[in-house]
Amino acid sequence: MINSSGSTKERRSLRLPAFEYSQPGFYFVTICCYRKRQLFGKFENHGLTLSEFGKISSNAWSQIPDHFDHVKLDALTVMPNHLHGILHFEGRGTACRAPTEESFGRPVASSLPTVIRSYKSAVTRKINLIRSTHASPVWQRNYYEHIIRSEESLNQYRRYIDENPLRWSLDLENPLNT
Repeated sequence: MINSSGSTKERRSLRLPAFEYSQPGFYFVTICCYRKRQLFGKFENHGLTLSEFGKISSNAWSQIPDHFDHVKLDALTVMPNHLHGILHFEGRGTACRAPTEESFGRPVASSLPTVIRSYKSAVTRKINLIRSTHASPVWQRNYYEHIIRSEESLNQYRRYIDENPLRWSLDLENPLNT
């Protein structure tokens, strides 16, 4: 990647180094729309009304286990410009114990980055088909993830996801927040 000064800049990974993102466990993720555009719906009458794109996003999330049989869904909330979800990766035997260092051009099958990349790609493809655009971005380049390591933390993230719509009126990305 070349920055504005003309020098090359390494793309820095947000993932934990040497962590195997295909191992069993719970993963919290936040994925934001490109430029935080409000593509997925709007709040009306104290509730979120999903747009057609929001329904596509939610529906594609529900289909993740159809494509990755070791992934189970936990909590999810779709917001106007992002989503929060928890994915539960179940064990897959000793085959998944092999080192799984992911890098550009070398995806690791069944890892969290592969699942999220597949999800984002499917949603983008469907939305761009509806918009009659070829390569318009739907998502920001990366996503936030947190490895959930305890039952207490899992319950805190579930509560955060469940209560997130209640905090929309305070969100800096909410155009009605003054």
